[in-house]
Amino acid sequence: MESSEPAFRDETQLVVVAGDGGDGAISFLREKFVQRGGPDGGDGGNGGSVILHADPHENSLFRIARMVRAVAEGGKQGGAKNCYGRAGQDCTVRVPVGTQVFDAERGNLLVDMTEPESEVVIARGGDGGRGNARFASSTVQAPRVAEDGRPGEVRRLRLELKLMADVGIVGLPNAGKSTLLRRLTSARPRVGAYPFTTLHPALGVLAAEGGERTLVLADVPGLIEGAADGKGLGHRFLKHVERTRLLLHLVDCSIDAEDPAEAWAIVRQELFSFAPELAVRPSLIAATKIEDEEAEERADALERELRARGCKSVVLRISSATGRGVPELIRNLFQSATEADETARSLRPKTGRPAPDSAAEPS
Repeated sequence: MESSEPAFRDETQLVVVAGDGGDGAISFLREKFVQRGGPDGGDGGNGGSVILHADPHENSLFRIARMVRAVAEGGKQGGAKNCYGRAGQDCTVRVPVGTQVFDAERGNLLVDMTEPESEVVIARGGDGGRGNARFASSTVQAPRVAEDGRPGEVRRLRLELKLMADVGIVGLPNAGKSTLLRRLTSARPRVGAYPFTTLHPALGVLAAEGGERTLVLADVPGLIEGAADGKGLGHRFLKHVERTRLLLHLVDCSIDAEDPAEAWAIVRQELFSFAPELAVRPSLIAATKIEDEEAEERADALERELRARGCKSVVLRISSATGRGVPELIRNLFQSATEADETARSLRPKTGRPAPDSAAEPS
């Protein structure tokens, strides 16, 4: 078991401060043979903006939580001889793909950063002020007035990360989610023989043979009864499965685990209570820790009970420790993900707007 985990944050606040515009200059041309030249005060530079960038290499808000403030550079003051002030440099904040950005004071959603490498100006820099050369006219030939730069925008943001993954691995605590993720990918979440070893989601990339296709898997911390009402940090856990295309439901069938059918029903009910569309999202069911005859019998009983409840899903038998059933699971993951994509495309209306999700009570 590993002694430490990389720091993870899926919620934080950030104050963004755009740069003020530079002041316009008041100046008059003075040269050797020009004693009383006209106004030549230049404009101030525009202030820098604060830009959010969706970086696919970021997977946590931890680094941003330590920033507290993101401040762009202010514009410089205009100069003589109609010299413009230098514009302030923008401040780019890299956020994970899947970050939702809210106005912390009003609570409204400002932007949902779902597209990799997308950018949005979240706080715009102030405009530079005009220099006195701008105010010269036929009636006012020597204006002694210039504009101050305008202030940049200041916002307090609330950032909330919802992981962007193809497959969400769900199940009760100690169902074997982290162990399976380690088996399938190069991710190294903490693993232990006790509940709540995983306290935050972990991502891993599963590659098909030949590396032609990949799936991003999210190990969602173990759910408990009442998670949809916030028990056991349920809201913070459940939100990470909202954007997955496919759910992989793990059920511990070892002799020491609770009744497998009841464990399956608890998680399914919590998914429905949190977001009804999750209960009908494409899913696979895998009986885990199938390493002896007793576990095999409990997996058979689980499958019979699910059939009696109207669930048509095949219960796969796997053991992350021995590798039993893992190749078959991988094939089913890629096949089900492909079918989920095809179904989503067929339901998408011709107008391009997303089709409404259907919802059904869990059996």
